Amino acid sequence: MKKYRFGVVSTIAAAVCLVMGTAAMAEDLTPEGADRASSKDGSVPAYAGRQSADPGWEWGKIRGDFWKHRNEKPLYSIDASNVDKYAEQLTPGQVQLVKQKKGYRMDVYPSHRECQASDFVAQNSKANLTGAKLDSTGEQLQTAILPGVPFPQPKNGAEAMLNYLMRYRGEGIEWPSVVTTVSPRPGSSDWIDAISTATQYFPASKQGKRTPHDVDQLSSATFFKMESPPALAGQAFVQRQFFNKDPETFYYFPGQRRVRRMPAYTHDAPAIGFENQYLIDEANMFFGAIDRFDWKLVGKKEMIVPYNAFGMYKFNDKLHDVVTPDGIAAANRRYEMHRVWMVEATLKPSARHVASKKVFYLDEDSWLALVANDYDAQGKLWRVRESYPIPVWELGGACDNEPFAQYDLINGRYVTDQSTIGQGKDIRWYEKTNDPRFKPDFFTSETLRSVSER
Repeated sequence: MKKYRFGVVSTIAAAVCLVMGTAAMAEDLTPEGADRASSKDGSVPAYAGRQSADPGWEWGKIRGDFWKHRNEKPLYSIDASNVDKYAEQLTPGQVQLVKQKKGYRMDVYPSHRECQASDFVAQNSKANLTGAKLDSTGEQLQTAILPGVPFPQPKNGAEAMLNYLMRYRGEGIEWPSVVTTVSPRPGSSDWIDAISTATQYFPASKQGKRTPHDVDQLSSATFFKMESPPALAGQAFVQRQFFNKDPETFYYFPGQRRVRRMPAYTHDAPAIGFENQYLIDEANMFFGAIDRFDWKLVGKKEMIVPYNAFGMYKFNDKLHDVVTPDGIAAANRRYEMHRVWMVEATLKPSARHVASKKVFYLDEDSWLALVANDYDAQGKLWRVRESYPIPVWELGGACDNEPFAQYDLINGRYVTDQSTIGQGKDIRWYEKTNDPRFKPDFFTSETLRSVSER
C-alpha cells in the first residue's frame, strides 16, 4: 500500500512506515524517505535519482551551462494578476511577496527529482531507521550513523528539522568570495554589500560511518572574514556547533585588536553589521539549536517551491543585475512543483525569541528547507525566506541550498547571503579534503587571532 496520501498528510503515516520497517521502505520510498511515485496528476514526477553533469563540467565553470534541462521554458508564470489562483500551492509569505513587491514574478518550470546522495550516505540513512535517537530533551541528536539522514521517516517536527540541519554537504564548503547584501532603507539607495571569505567544516561527513561520539560531539564549524565595506573589513568570526551543548563563538574586532568570546551570539541575536535585518538563526534558512521552539510535523503537501535554481550560482553575473531593489531577479530564480514536509515551530512559553512562530517547508527528496515563513511577536506574518537548491555534482548528486534570500514583509527590506553572484568564483564543495582549513583545530580563537592580525 502507499505510505502517504497526496496533499497534506497525517503524521500517523510516518509512524506506520517506521513500524513496517526497512524492507517496506525499499519498495516505494527512497533511502531518504521520499515517495518514489509521481503525484496523481503527474505534476510531481516519479523519483529519477542521480544525474550527471553534461560532459566538460569542472569546478570553476558555470554550473547551469552543464545541466541537461538548461533549455527548458517555463510552464507558466505567477505574478500579482494571478497569484490568488495558485495560493493553495504557495506559502502565505510567497503570496504576500508577489503582491507586495513591484513586478515580482515566479516562473514555474517542469519538475525534476534528481537529488540523490552517494551510496554510502544512503546506506547510513537506512541504518538510521532503527539506530538514530534523540536525547532526553527531544531536541538534540544523541546517536545516528553519519553522514546520512538521521530520521528518514520522522515521527515529529524536531526529527524532521534535524534532517535538514544534518544534511550531507561533504567534508567542507569554501566560498573564495561570498556576498551578503541588505537592501536600502525606505527612501534611501544605499545598499550594504559585504564581501567575505568563508569556510564550513562537517567532521561527521567523512566517508564511512561516524556517530556524534566519534567526532567529539562537534557537529560543524564556521569561519569567515570580512573584506569590505571599510566599516566591516577585518572583522572575523569562528563558531563551533555541537551535538550536545551550546556553541562556542569567537569574534575579532579590528578596532579593538582583540578576540572576544560571544556566548550570546546565537538564536535571535542580530548579525553584526546588518542593521538588525539578519538574525543568527536565520542564516541558511535556519542555523543553530532548535531548543527555543516546540516542533510539529504538520504533514506533506504538493507545493510550488524554489528548485534547480542554477541562476543563483552564476558567479559572473553582475551583483545588482540579480539583487535588485524589488527582489532577486526572476530570471535567476526557478520554481517547480514538489512534495514538501510542512514543519511548524512555536515559541515555547518559557523561551525568548523575536519570532513567535516559524513554518518550514522541507523537500521530501533532500530534506532541504526550501521556504520558511516567520511570524512576529504579535502573530503577524513577518519574514519569508527562500533557498535556491541545486544538485552538487562533486558530492555525487546530493543537493544543497547555500544561497538564500529573506524578505521582511513589514519594512520592505530584504537580505541575501551565501551567494557568489558578482564574485567571479564559484562555491566549492569538498567530498574529501586534507586541507588544514577543514580540521577541528583550525576553528579556534588562536587561529582567528593569527589570521586576523596578518
